[in-house]
Amino acid sequence: MDQKLSPFQNAGMIQLPDRGWIHTIRTTLNMTMAQLGTKLNITRQGVNKIEEREANGTIAINSLKEVAKALDMKLVYALIPIDGTIDNLIEKKAKKLAKKIVLRTNQNMKLEDQGIGDEKITEIVKELADEIKREVRRSLWD
Repeated sequence: MDQKLSPFQNAGMIQLPDRGWIHTIRTTLNMTMAQLGTKLNITRQGVNKIEEREANGTIAINSLKEVAKALDMKLVYALIPIDGTIDNLIEKKAKKLAKKIVLRTNQNMKLEDQGIGDEKITEIVKELADEIKREVRRSLWD
């Protein structure tokens, strides 16, 4: 999956134009709302509403596809991990879950005077996180 997402890696750094991509591209092309409306078989007011919906984040993906096609463009979208890769995401979640499990278990062991030291806890957390990563447990997402 990381390979498929790698072309989009830098896309997360792109800032969206305040008024949206449709408005920005349309004006860059020196195209009026009426001209785009003609291509979309809608009114100038309809184009204005589409641009507003995109800027507000309420536009449907199918609408974006239609506008892109009318502009002789192609809509491309992806969901990209904040931490760079799917692997990093899984590792982060696995460590968090492993730490939670180990600390909870250690707390119970302390109550029975069988607690373990911080160094051993770190080692066990790493081992458990590695196991959780290999299995990609569903509990990662709870």
